[in-house]
Amino acid sequence: MSSEKLYIEKELSWLSFNERVLQEAADKSVPLIERIRFLGIFSNNLDEFYKVRFAGVKRRILINQERGGNDNSKHLLTKMQSKALKLNERFDELYQELIREMARRRIFLVNEHQLSERQQGWIQKYFRRQVLPHMSPVLLTDEINLLQFLKDEYAYIAVELKRDEHTQYVLLEIPTDHLPRFVMVPEQKGKRRKTIILLDNIIRYCLDDLFRGFFEYDEINGFAMKMTRDAEYDLSREVEYSLLEQMSEGVSQRLTAMPVRFVYERDMPEDMLSFLCKKLGISSYDSLIPGSRYHNFKDFIAFPNVGRDYLENKPLPPMRCADFDGYKNSFDAIKNQDILLYYPYHTFEHITELVRQASFDPKVLSIKINIYRVAKDSRLMNSLIDAVHNGKKVTVVVELQARFDEQANIEWAKVLTEAGVQVIFGTPGLKIHSKLLLINRREGDEIVRYAHIGTGNFHEKNARIYTDFSLLTADPEIANEVRNVFGYIENPYRPVKFNQLIVSPRNSRSQLYRLIDTEIANAKLGKKATITLKVNNLVDKGLINKLYGASTFGVKIRIVVRGMCALVPGVEGVSENIKIISIVDRFLEHPRVLITHNDGDPQVYISSADWMTRNIDHRVEVGTPVRDPRLKQRIIDIVNIHFIDTVKARWIDKEMSNRYVARGNRKKVRSQLAIYDYLKNVEKQAKKKNESIP
Repeated sequence: MSSEKLYIEKELSWLSFNERVLQEAADKSVPLIERIRFLGIFSNNLDEFYKVRFAGVKRRILINQERGGNDNSKHLLTKMQSKALKLNERFDELYQELIREMARRRIFLVNEHQLSERQQGWIQKYFRRQVLPHMSPVLLTDEINLLQFLKDEYAYIAVELKRDEHTQYVLLEIPTDHLPRFVMVPEQKGKRRKTIILLDNIIRYCLDDLFRGFFEYDEINGFAMKMTRDAEYDLSREVEYSLLEQMSEGVSQRLTAMPVRFVYERDMPEDMLSFLCKKLGISSYDSLIPGSRYHNFKDFIAFPNVGRDYLENKPLPPMRCADFDGYKNSFDAIKNQDILLYYPYHTFEHITELVRQASFDPKVLSIKINIYRVAKDSRLMNSLIDAVHNGKKVTVVVELQARFDEQANIEWAKVLTEAGVQVIFGTPGLKIHSKLLLINRREGDEIVRYAHIGTGNFHEKNARIYTDFSLLTADPEIANEVRNVFGYIENPYRPVKFNQLIVSPRNSRSQLYRLIDTEIANAKLGKKATITLKVNNLVDKGLINKLYGASTFGVKIRIVVRGMCALVPGVEGVSENIKIISIVDRFLEHPRVLITHNDGDPQVYISSADWMTRNIDHRVEVGTPVRDPRLKQRIIDIVNIHFIDTVKARWIDKEMSNRYVARGNRKKVRSQLAIYDYLKNVEKQAKKKNESIP
């Protein structure tokens, strides 16, 4: 088998992942409103795909052309466009199917042509009072720089005003930053039905109200459109620019970056389409996609449930961790034993409460934390500011290059700096993606360090929908190495050694290779050798080759990958000992876990790093061993539950078929719900044990 066939292009694998999201929208066992929301998730994902992955391949083609070189990128771009178009066709089919399903349940998503006379009057009043103040038409003349004007995150209506032989084009931004996208329309009394109209259709219905009296026309028509820009930016290397200023400039560049996708309503007249493409400089490498009348479908992630409760997922209330019970404060609980939290099954309030207590505890001397993504109104960040006011030394490492969160992090950096927090940005080109918290506390004559090492961000909202592990420990060896990571971030050129932690870019590759090599050595000796891996993305060729090598020596390898997977399992003589599944369900699977058999003494690591070259070699990432046997077994149990999933597990294979794992005569197991039940039982047993202690 040729080497080219041993790796799946990561961009195509990413589209295959998004196809799994679309499968959730198609799954009739998923509640109806959740299926509609999955359409929104699919659309949001696809937006990011074009901004980042499609744009990256396009950039590669243009650079190669400039240099006179040639590679396979054009062929790859064609395959990406073809796959994306097929997914869009399936998306449109599902949308129509779900609209019909809603109508059967007396929920009607209507357009401007489906309103009763009474509703038409209500819509006109709503438009004049609520919408009109936010409407600012832009005339599309030959002089206007449309590329500079259009916003990436917005949908537009391109309006055609026709009078005799003359046609005028005008652009309207749909003001979803000021108004809800979905508007409930009153029904006649006694009618047991709910009617929803999109803001887009309210504007379409009232186009005449907007333009009459300012323009003369015989015919007026509106057509939906949306543009997606390249999300990359160049950082200024001017010495006098601070990183904060560079990032502010970089984000501004993104606002005027070149387009990579233009989506338009398929009924748009050819003359209008040609005009818009010319104004936007759409090239042959860009995606020109005819679509439906609704764009910016990501808003459907928040589609309201105006019907019965059963139309959306039954809530799974987050649990409190019993390991905190019976202690005066969080520090006493963590000092007694390591604590493992698993979101969203556990509440994130344990973390916000820990930082809140640290903010005023007289014994706490200092707090250090990594920030990659945080909630808009973060209680945790406010507690850090309170800590400064209470005389604590607070250091916050803010990652300004967190993609699509740059502006939010820039604002937080300013707020924290003004409050007196020591804000560190790291260096351009080396993203800090670790999830660390370190609290130094004076207890008697010694300084005790309390550390948090996690797989997910300190984001209260994400912790309700992302699955992630948090390890809280006062283990001196681990906590001291966390302290050294912060020292490394402040001075990345100072020599530093880590014996317990796996830290990118210092030792991740060598340590991961070592762990795999140990299993290979055991397999050669005829011992049991296994590797279990759970990641978001698996695309680093060095690590893939190591896994291929382990497979050829008989190491049994099981992998759960949520997103991209370049490894091809089941290839004779190469990867027949590797099996890979993917779980897509109501929660977004986000933890990174490595479990090795280690001759009967399992080693378990949790990490912030995916198995991608950027995470291993070009970011600050931290993985930690889980040393407490009780917690090690808990992680092993949780990951094992994924491998008995008979509802949401799909096989990852060379065809990227996304086949569901066959249930056969096995019992029905939906791993995310089974994990909730498992942890519920763990907490129940722990609570019983605590109550029995006098």
